[in-house]
Amino acid sequence: MPATLPGVAVPSTRTSPAVPDGVRRRDGILTRVTTDDWRRPGPTPEQQRLDLYAGLAATALALFSLTLTRSTGTFVLGPPPSGPEQIFWAVAVTLPLVWRRRFPVATTLVISAAFIAAQARAAPEWQLASWALFAALYTLGAWGQDRRLSRRLRIGVIAVMFVWLGLHYALNFRSIPADAFADAIGPVPPMLAAVVTGVLVNGLYFGFAYFFGETAWIAARRQHELARQAEQLRRSQAEVREHAVVGERVRIARELHDVVAHHVSVMGVQASACRRVFDKDPAKALVALTAIEETARTAVDELRRMLGVLRARDGDPEHTAQPAGIDQVTAVVDRAREAGLGATLGVYGEPAPLPESLSQAAYRVVQEATTNVLKHATGATVLDVRVRYLAHEMEVDVTDDGRATRPANADGLGLIGMRERITAHSGALEVGPRTGGGWRVRARFPLPATVGRPA
Repeated sequence: MPATLPGVAVPSTRTSPAVPDGVRRRDGILTRVTTDDWRRPGPTPEQQRLDLYAGLAATALALFSLTLTRSTGTFVLGPPPSGPEQIFWAVAVTLPLVWRRRFPVATTLVISAAFIAAQARAAPEWQLASWALFAALYTLGAWGQDRRLSRRLRIGVIAVMFVWLGLHYALNFRSIPADAFADAIGPVPPMLAAVVTGVLVNGLYFGFAYFFGETAWIAARRQHELARQAEQLRRSQAEVREHAVVGERVRIARELHDVVAHHVSVMGVQASACRRVFDKDPAKALVALTAIEETARTAVDELRRMLGVLRARDGDPEHTAQPAGIDQVTAVVDRAREAGLGATLGVYGEPAPLPESLSQAAYRVVQEATTNVLKHATGATVLDVRVRYLAHEMEVDVTDDGRATRPANADGLGLIGMRERITAHSGALEVGPRTGGGWRVRARFPLPATVGRPA
């Protein structure tokens, strides 16, 4: 019986790879898997091979233990059955361990039934049989697919074993020799001490089997959770990288549009002017060609700067970005003036040092608005650019006196780029015709708290 087992080594198991799945469909409804809902994946082929070797080894050891027991003649449970029956019970209790992780419920039931039957028949081999029962209960707790069934079955088996222990004491009470406790000297009655000892040893035996099985299952559950969380983290990192790539593409497209569209528009206006006055006034044509050359050179320099930034590694000082800022808006006005517009620039308030990104956004708004005047404003002769530094915000205002050749296109790349830049700084954009004629682009940027406020 288990009470005669001096010590049991707990068999080691390895948890199979957890499946990162935290949701299950039940009756057409997606529900999150709870602790009782999670099913531990079955053993891997390698673990099944280990169970085969362990079960065969346990059976061989049981037969060897039976041989030693018969050789010493120590039949604890009474007169043994025949030799072939002794071999049968030794094999019946230990051989099912071969399938312990594949079929933990069936293995536990078979070993438990064979264990009680072997003891009822007074089979002399009980050492390896007790170990096999412990391993079966442990495996059912560690690998049982249905947790509710696993708990109920283990508790049921333990209860049956204690009932069998009570029956064993009751059936063998009368056969105890009169001098069995002749050397007893303790204060506790000998029979009561024997019963308490048996109950205590069996309680620890079955308690450890139940506890270690639960602990192994909880460890596998935690490994599953860690694997699922790691998978979610990998997916989140992949999404972040994808969003970063998309954001960088949008930024590059916006920069290319602002740079190329502006300078090409200026070159187009200058080329048109050169064509009209080429025969009548060669001097003006030469001025226009010079402006085209300078504008093209500026566009190439800006494109080269952008490509250098894209190719550069982080922290490479050779290709450190030098983006245009609001302090360079004078060059935009000068190019518009060279294109034939009466362009003016006014700065109102005390200029404050702005963050680089905000300064560049304001500059690009002025550049895009000026490009739109050159491309789409028919009959425009005046371009007025005003930069205002207010108490809590900076305002950029670009107006002209021309007539738009088409209505404002909200889906145009230029307006989209301006809105994205302004929205990134929690600003506001106003685009539309003026009351007195012409067109207005006004952008307001809230000043950060770190920027000094003008008086």
